[in-house]
Amino acid sequence: MKLGEGVEAAIHCAAMLAGIDGNSTMSGAAMAEAFGLSPSYLLKHLNQLTTARILESVPGPAGGYRLARPAERITLLDIVLSVEGREPAFRCGEIRQRGPVRLDASAYVKPCGINTAMLKAERAYRAALAEAKLSDIVADFMNDADPRTVAASCAFVERHQRPQKNQSNQPNQQA
Repeated sequence: MKLGEGVEAAIHCAAMLAGIDGNSTMSGAAMAEAFGLSPSYLLKHLNQLTTARILESVPGPAGGYRLARPAERITLLDIVLSVEGREPAFRCGEIRQRGPVRLDASAYVKPCGINTAMLKAERAYRAALAEAKLSDIVADFMNDADPRTVAASCAFVERHQRPQKNQSNQPNQQA
């Protein structure tokens, strides 16, 4: 299975946003810069995360993005599904019912064994992603990554976060 680069970008951005202070935000342009991505490419994925209510988009000159709920309540599955969609990675086209060896439809009453096995693997994969919380990914990074990487990442977040001063301009947070 191959996931698109957008999944990696979305997870990294969500992890970065888990490190901002309070109700601060970070611009999409800053996150694109941090990961060497095109801002327009990243904006598509940030919008998907916002639609899925993983992120909040705050308008205005000091606006940007922040997590819509605590990192403990965001799983890797939430992020993957927001970017890749809910359809299974494997989609059986019932090719066993085509070609010169195809039979009458009554010969194909039982589900395709290949489809059954692939969907079983998909369920296991999704269950593992559902157990992986964004907060755990961030904590593991803080504890296990090279200290230079941690320091550089924290310094980038500190430089680029945008504190929110006017509380009345904030969107409704949905838990």
